[in-house]
Amino acid sequence: MTDVDGGAPAPVGPKVDARPAARPAPVALAGRFGSVVRLDASRHGEALWQAFAGHDRLWTYMSDGPFADRAAFLAWLTAREALADPYYYAVVDRDGRAVGVETLMSIRPEMRVIEVGNIVLGPSLQRSPLATETQYLLARYAIETLRYRRYEWKCYSLNAPSRNAALRFGFTFEGIFRNHMIIKGRSRDTAWFAMTEEDWPARKAAFERWLDPANFDADGRQKRSLRELNGVG
Repeated sequence: MTDVDGGAPAPVGPKVDARPAARPAPVALAGRFGSVVRLDASRHGEALWQAFAGHDRLWTYMSDGPFADRAAFLAWLTAREALADPYYYAVVDRDGRAVGVETLMSIRPEMRVIEVGNIVLGPSLQRSPLATETQYLLARYAIETLRYRRYEWKCYSLNAPSRNAALRFGFTFEGIFRNHMIIKGRSRDTAWFAMTEEDWPARKAAFERWLDPANFDADGRQKRSLRELNGVG
């Protein structure tokens, strides 16, 4: 490629594997603390309602919810299960009980870009080892199995817990998109984060060091934080 005046070649990005990535599938991703499985509203719905009911703050930054009653929630969940994008998964604890939902979304196989989002975690799941393990399992699946080269995290700019979580998990902050969305009649500025396939080996190592049983004492308390392992100040 040359400049229009016939000068030196214009700078361009490096060549990459341009074969499209695969779309998410109904897999079961097993970990030490639980698993991530394809959402099945008939199987997971009742447990998820029990996990979410009475906790309306879970939906503050979501485009849907809270729900008036069990029937409304189950109808919503059934509709979510039918979607291809976002593609819904349930988070299941070691007792086989669904305690949260997460999605792979904004799926662009041709560009090899995907986002993790629509994360709703019941109180028992929040700040637990399983909550962190699910992020490891989904990132590994998206980058290693499905072959996405860019793995995104986006959130309401005012959602401090989500922004802190993104940094803790090893995503890099990329900026604020102003007036990006209208959610529940309110303007949303969106904070963008991402990790790339080049970032992943170091992020994977940090996740695995954190999840290692040796990183927890006899009372289940972490010895080194994931923020420390990822070099987040």
